[in-house]
Order: sequence, then structure tokens, then C-alpha cells
Amino acid sequence: MNYEKWIENGIKQLEDEFGQEKVKKSIEYVKNFEVEIPSWIFGNFGGGRFGNYTPPGYARNIYEKIDDACFVHKLTGCTPRIATHILWDFSINGIEPDYKIVKDVYEYAKEKGISLGAISPTYFLTGSHRGSFTCPDIKTRKRYIEQTIFGAEIAKKYGNKLLTLWFPDGSLYPGQIDLSESYKLMKKSLIESYEEIPKDVIVLIEYKLFEPGTYSTTISDWGTSYILAKALGKNAGVLIDLGHHPHGVNIEQIVSTLISENLHCGFHFNTRYAADDDHAVEPNPQIARIFYELVKGKVICNKEKKKNWAYMIDQASGRENRFHSILHSIDSLQISLARAVLVEEEKIKNLQNKDEIILANRTFNSAISLCDVRPIILKARLEKNLPLDPIKSYIESGYQKKIEVKRK
Repeated sequence: MNYEKWIENGIKQLEDEFGQEKVKKSIEYVKNFEVEIPSWIFGNFGGGRFGNYTPPGYARNIYEKIDDACFVHKLTGCTPRIATHILWDFSINGIEPDYKIVKDVYEYAKEKGISLGAISPTYFLTGSHRGSFTCPDIKTRKRYIEQTIFGAEIAKKYGNKLLTLWFPDGSLYPGQIDLSESYKLMKKSLIESYEEIPKDVIVLIEYKLFEPGTYSTTISDWGTSYILAKALGKNAGVLIDLGHHPHGVNIEQIVSTLISENLHCGFHFNTRYAADDDHAVEPNPQIARIFYELVKGKVICNKEKKKNWAYMIDQASGRENRFHSILHSIDSLQISLARAVLVEEEKIKNLQNKDEIILANRTFNSAISLCDVRPIILKARLEKNLPLDPIKSYIESGYQKKIEVKRK
């Protein structure tokens, strides 16, 4: 197949529909898009939380995770940072963090050409069955508060000044815990931690509808995260994980609201069919609608990086090849971004003003759902001297066979 001719024809068709400026802008956005990838996708994660199968060639330590992340960046050009979990990546015993490991890992990543990104404290340890920040035992709370402060310090010195917090605190049955006391303890522990965190570190508070608690989760939705972030201060925001909502929730409206409130927020991209199943991202219409709000809100692909929200992938499903999975997610995100940029805002605004409901919807969906933006993605990769098909390039590279032999 003559890809250059196919790309040229595809770009011409898109220009005829959306105009040269829109297509040019879409290509530039794809070229400038960056997303962090998680260290845990490459490790011995045992099929996520729901199985014991681990794909062959998994990374046995943080150094091999960095090797894998570097190879992904080589193929995509858009993953210059790796997100880490403190007690998964920077600990010998899985109980206490080790500062020396952090420094060694930082230097190793730097030598390899990538850097550390978001730092996540690990709040779900053995002995924490009654919670972390909400545990009635003050010693347990103190241990987690100290780990949070430690995470912020390494985020400032060795990462990108981003700390992401997810708490498993909650309950299985009504009456198991006092809901109001649990929330008050969470807020108190967060404030106590935040007061010791360097003021230029951004703290993003994640929420989750359920799991491991099935009756209650102390931080169960974006509203709770928002209230807690506002209680902390200007360097705190909300971390949206796409798998952490009931089915049918209008996540793009959550995005629009948080942008309107001028909060610095972030994303854990994945997808889900039943719940938070850690599956790879697919280029579905909702992902594109979310990207439309991000583009319209000017919180993505800005030259002034501090204006951008934080974008991370969070997945580790067990059945697929992990490299195929992460590369597929990146491809899906780029497709969704390209579609979002093509939306004809002025045309839609005029139709909205005329109350042309269906025409506005059709105009919106002509970009979001119906157009083939693969020529834009491939054009962006050509201009960055990247492989046109990262998954095909990975298969042909021999990297999978190499790690399977080396990591037996």
C-alpha cells in the first residue's frame, strides 16, 4: 500500500470537509500531545485484580519497567514520562519507601531518555483492612500521611511535581463504619498531609464509585474530590479515572464544569464495559467528546505546559499483550484528540443560537463520530519521523522475544 498517497488523499478529503486550518491544527495537536504511561502495566500485576495470568516477558523490577516505557516512547514519541507507585517501585519490602531506590531510578530513567512523572502513594497495604487515611488506628494513619509527604518530596525533586492520590477506604455493609466520621478523618488527614507538602507540587485527588468497598467509598465521586481539593488549596485538584463512574454518566460535563471552575485537574485514561476493568482505551465517541471539552477549555497541548491538565494512562488488564494494549490506547487517544480539534465550533454556535437542535448535533458528530482521522494521525507521525503503525513496528522489532528470553 502506498501510504504517502493514501495520507495525501485523506488529508485533502478532510480539508474539503473541515477546512485547511482545522486540519493543520489537528495535526499539530496530535504532534504535541503527551501522555504518561504507568509503570505497573509492564510488571507482574497478575491479570489486574481478577486473575492470575501474567503475560510473558513482564518486567521484574522498576528498571525493566523503564526499559519498556522507553521503547514505547521510541515508537510513539508522546510518552516521555512514566508514572510510578511508591511501594510497588521504590521499596525493597513493599512496606517502607527507599529514598536510595528513587535516586537510582531517577538517574537510570534520565540515562534512558525519559523522566519520572506522577508519583502515587500506595495506600492499600496488608494491615490496612480498616482503611488508610480513615483508619481508626492513629498509627496506620500516621504511616500513610508520612508516605504521602515522602511522595510529594520526591515528586518535587525527581518527578514532575505531580502527586496523585487514590484511597481504597470505604465499607462493605451499612453500619460497618460511621460514614460522616470516615469523611471527617479523610479530610483531616488530607489537610495534615497537604500542610507539609511543597507548595509547588500539584495534588490530584482521585475518586471511585466502589472497590474494594461495595457499599461505600469515602471519596466516591467527583463532587467529593472537588470539595476536598477546595479545602486543601490552589494546588489541589480532581483526578478523573474513566472507569470510576456508573454507566451512562456524562463525564464530558464533569470535565466542562471543572474547567469552568478553573481547577487544575487530570485524567487516568482507560475504558470499561462492566466496571473499572483496566482495559485499553478505545476510540469511542465519549472519549472524543471528552477531548472536545479539553480542547475547547484550552487545557491540553498548550506551549505553556503549566496550563495543561495532567494526562496519564491507567491500565493493566491481564489477558492481552501489554505492549499491544498500551500502544492501542495511545493510538485511540490520538484519534479522539484529532476528531475533537476538527469540530466546527462557530458553525455549531450559530446553530445553537437558532435552536437548530438536530443540525447542531449532526454537525458536532460529523467530526466526533463519523470522520476518519487516520490520515491526520499518520501525517503527524511522518512529520515526527515515527513509525506509521507502532504495534506493527513493535511486532517486527523482536523486542517481545528478547524480553521473554531475558526475563524467564
